[in-house]
Amino acid sequence: MDFDLVLQGTVVLPDRIVEKGYVAVHAGKIAEIGLGVPPAARERHLLGKALILPGAIDAQVHSLSQRDQEDFIWSTRSAAAGGVTTIVDMPYDEGNLVCSAAAVKRKIEHASPQARVDFALYGTVDPQEGPARIPEMVEAGVAAFKFSTFGTDPKRFPRIPPALLDACFAAIAPTGLTAGVHNEDDEAVRSYMEQVKASGITDWRAHGLSRPAITELLAMHTIFETGANTGCPSHVVHCSLGRGYDIARAYRRDGFAATVECCIHYLTLDEENDVRRLGGKAKINPPLRPRAEVERLWRKVAEGDVWLVSTDHVSWSENRKTNPDMLANASGVPGLEVMVPLFVKGALERGIPLTWAARLMAENPAKHFRLDHIKGALTSGKDADITVLEPRESIYDASASGNNVVGWSPYNGIRLPWTVSATYLRGEKIAEGGKVLAEPGTGRFVRPPPRQVISGATA
Repeated sequence: MDFDLVLQGTVVLPDRIVEKGYVAVHAGKIAEIGLGVPPAARERHLLGKALILPGAIDAQVHSLSQRDQEDFIWSTRSAAAGGVTTIVDMPYDEGNLVCSAAAVKRKIEHASPQARVDFALYGTVDPQEGPARIPEMVEAGVAAFKFSTFGTDPKRFPRIPPALLDACFAAIAPTGLTAGVHNEDDEAVRSYMEQVKASGITDWRAHGLSRPAITELLAMHTIFETGANTGCPSHVVHCSLGRGYDIARAYRRDGFAATVECCIHYLTLDEENDVRRLGGKAKINPPLRPRAEVERLWRKVAEGDVWLVSTDHVSWSENRKTNPDMLANASGVPGLEVMVPLFVKGALERGIPLTWAARLMAENPAKHFRLDHIKGALTSGKDADITVLEPRESIYDASASGNNVVGWSPYNGIRLPWTVSATYLRGEKIAEGGKVLAEPGTGRFVRPPPRQVISGATA
């Protein structure tokens, strides 16, 4: 076979690391993984000690949370620069809650001309309509569904109360897709928020006090018990607490499909240092926790209790993140450009094998969103989505790269021992040395394969 591209370096797979290995690409697909002398190719790079990973799949991106702000033109540019080759975009778009087949179609048509990397989509429901439109959204190609036990906004980000959540899970169960849920108990959070407001505390401490651990853990039990009741795979889209991963493990032990995602900010930033320093720019739901909890989460990674690592990326304009009243700020931070090098840094510092990078940011997300027929692994026949990191130290500065719609980041100033040096999408180089080469429209909409019906049963 004539290869189009061969990369040689340290190949990072979910189950092993191949030093002096190579990846060969033909016609946009992975053709071969090997060891030793790499074969000839039209384009061949001997990369020494560089890490060669499967392209990352970011399971949680909000490209359209703020109208006229980021959009796919910027989110996918940040992704390409950061070694993320597929993003899964959330359904809570300002002005377009993605809760019908028509809304899914609108979003695909909107994103396709802009996207520089591939994208999949979440769907959700309008609480007024209930689960009626879930089948049509599956038909339209959503990769999962997202709900929230907390109401951030009644229109854009509504609360789904327990009985409706149960009905939605029951509707999703036959489709084979997963129900992901934002895990904060609405009643508990509102009670604690009132206590904080009554206390007069408005500085950096206010956010953590308004959402103590119990608010997350109560919601997680609701989510997993709903999954157990309906037979629907249940997924918590972010958890800041080691205890939450223990709860999920207990449900899995009992035979239920119960998984948890960890965002890169919970593995990197802490309350007593970073929230104190950054204020509103470190306001995230659920909140950042003390440093001891960060280290506990890394132990959960090492123990195999984390299913996915994502960013929960959202690029709020700076004026929405700098109010001295902590609770008045928008929640969420950008992270697409830096997730992969931050995870590599954190894992190496703690002696955690880099195989987890390939598993938690590529293989498992591909399985989770039923995209593993084409995505998520350096396996023959799958898309040649590849991320290369070189051992070159850099200090992160979101405004310096030109790849972000906002110049601020909670990760500014962090020293990164490994830097993304190249990103390939279906065998084509889409970023090199921090410069994004992909034109808008390079990315494609990707979706789970249609479920086959065999003798009245889905397969």
